[in-house]
Amino acid sequence: MRRRSPRRLLGILAAVTVAFTLFSPASAAGAAEPAAPATTAAVQPLSTSTPVVFVHGYTGSASNWVTAMSVFRLNGWSSSNLFAYEYNSYGNNITNAQGLATFVNDVKSRTGASKVAIVNHSMGGLVSQYYLKVLGGNTSVSHLASIAGANHGTTYAGACLIYTTCQQMYPGSSFISQITSGDETPGDTKYATWYSACDGIILPYTSTRMDGATNNNVICQTHIGYLADTVVLGQVARFIAS
Repeated sequence: MRRRSPRRLLGILAAVTVAFTLFSPASAAGAAEPAAPATTAAVQPLSTSTPVVFVHGYTGSASNWVTAMSVFRLNGWSSSNLFAYEYNSYGNNITNAQGLATFVNDVKSRTGASKVAIVNHSMGGLVSQYYLKVLGGNTSVSHLASIAGANHGTTYAGACLIYTTCQQMYPGSSFISQITSGDETPGDTKYATWYSACDGIILPYTSTRMDGATNNNVICQTHIGYLADTVVLGQVARFIAS
């Protein structure tokens, strides 16, 4: 029988060792790092039982929230817990806020929930803030998410000052003073905003920020673009579920 050289025998031994390592239950690299406990790998379930009320912006409608509602359903919400409030964009935001109060009470009655979450866009921020702060609605709202909200007004409203709502939306108005003086985020409600330098309608774009809220600076998104931005809308859904 032909004898194998010592060098060849070493090569065969090395190959067997590599094969054993690759096909063993744990590789050398894996063995060096302890396995993560199963509890850290588990994702905490989202709390998606809170009804959500969407409040559109100037000249908007319930149709603005089609994508948002789809994102919320993907995150676990039932369609029966998603509602869109509509109001008169050319009337008075005090009246609009009073209508929101009635709408929220109706949602609470229909769902049996003690609180709702509110997601607003643009001028919907004024309607929502007046309801929470001036009308005491914060006791009925668990979370408020303001997407490009005109929370401190916008100079863009100067283009439509023939309407009361636009007069109220202009920076320095008595309406703005009411919702921004003192505590901007009253009660136990959790507040968050999303704003961007690329907004183009909320001027200055930092107007959306609120003291006491979690303010999220979006790198670049247009005012209307938010309504189709599934990334931001996903963040909003997860904020409300927190």
